[in-house]
Amino acid sequence: MAYLQAFTDTEKVFAKRWLATQVAAMMGRKLEEGDWSRVYCLAKNIPDGGWSNLHIDVNYQGLGLEMKLLRIAGLRDRPLKSVCGTTLMHPAATRSIRIDDTTRDANDVMHDVFQQYAELIERRTQTVRDAAPHKTPDMRTGWLLWEDSLTEFLYFEERMIPPNPEQYTAVWNVTPAKGARKASKSLWIYDRDTKQKRYSVTTSAGIKIQPYFDVPLPSDENLCYFRVQSEPVNEEIVRMWVSASTAQALKSRLGSLDTATMNEAIFRAIEQSENNTQAPEVDEGLAVSIDISKQAHVQLAEAWETVSDEHRAQLLLKALS
Repeated sequence: MAYLQAFTDTEKVFAKRWLATQVAAMMGRKLEEGDWSRVYCLAKNIPDGGWSNLHIDVNYQGLGLEMKLLRIAGLRDRPLKSVCGTTLMHPAATRSIRIDDTTRDANDVMHDVFQQYAELIERRTQTVRDAAPHKTPDMRTGWLLWEDSLTEFLYFEERMIPPNPEQYTAVWNVTPAKGARKASKSLWIYDRDTKQKRYSVTTSAGIKIQPYFDVPLPSDENLCYFRVQSEPVNEEIVRMWVSASTAQALKSRLGSLDTATMNEAIFRAIEQSENNTQAPEVDEGLAVSIDISKQAHVQLAEAWETVSDEHRAQLLLKALS
């Protein structure tokens, strides 16, 4: 499936800055769907209807967008782009599916599941059509991949199309009971041509469709890559992203946020500072980028146990007080 352009060049710049702003305010907590929904809508300058399991996430002037977030764990210092070109599974595309009889033929059940899924997509399409009757609905699924440090993000969009059951074949898979874990039964659905698994439909602990999706190659022009913390500019410079209020407080104290001034302040503060790990207050305002040397960044990162660039900048400010 071809990937779609998610942002214009201008919107992409704003998306990165709003994402940096959101990350600075989060102070290391887990990313939630509403965080990305807010960033997306601010970048596009459209109303944020708020993320929900019950309705489509973005419905604006013919655009219908379902947002799906997936945390990528176990990278072990590998870049997030290392998942490009791979196939990943999302734990739940939808829970609005019924399976009445798990003893039926797997392919018959697959047809029923896909019919229900197609009806769900059509209902959401009609909702978008009703909101903008003079526009053709542009129905999309947006995938945001993120990692625990909230440093790197990947985002891309695909056309939202109901799966054609003639393209797939299904089998039942039974996982035996083990220890306290009960036995479970899932419907595994494969592409007839590629033989790859494309869906798994669970039947215990809530019925849900788990789609398998392909991550674009790093060279794909429609893949959006955002790095919003400790961003390498070149071999010598690292760009920190901090809140506007923290940046203003640093500028008021130091007189400038240029690289030389920041480097000197970091080296001085670390030399004078003792244990200083008090968490900063969360504040608002668009994030500001501050460039420091790679050496200064290494010392700043090692000086205190921190969760983000914003946290480091707040502790630096406290150390300079």
